Amino acid sequence: MPAGPAVDPRGPRFAAILTTIVLAVVLITQWWPLLAIQTVVFAIGAFVGLKPAPYSIVYRALVAPRLRPTDEREDAAPLRFAQAVGFVFALVGTIGFAAGITPLGIVATAFALFAAFLNAAFDFCLGCEMYLLIKRFSPARAS
Repeated sequence: MPAGPAVDPRGPRFAAILTTIVLAVVLITQWWPLLAIQTVVFAIGAFVGLKPAPYSIVYRALVAPRLRPTDEREDAAPLRFAQAVGFVFALVGTIGFAAGITPLGIVATAFALFAAFLNAAFDFCLGCEMYLLIKRFSPARAS
């Protein structure tokens, strides 16, 4: 069982699917306002919490009731870190597109899309793995 707040692991994967779709549309259209909206979605998940994040709300309201219950839980901290990483890339992409630095917008969005796709298609959360590596190699805090 996770030490901190825990979530149904199917919710973040659902969010990754939606994020993959949104970021793919952004790359195809280069419509930065959609990327700005995704940036806000990442910000809510990272800095406010996973429960009030828009894709979490959609999952709990529309998807979870149609699935069998599960006792499986996942620690929210790595997921929130992954949302923060996504936020940084989406913010850089939004700034790049909005400022007319299209290559920057494309590259930053592509990095975020790659990470979201890994989670959506293979259940591999790159940001979560980064979190665990950072935690493993960080000095232990004195209690």
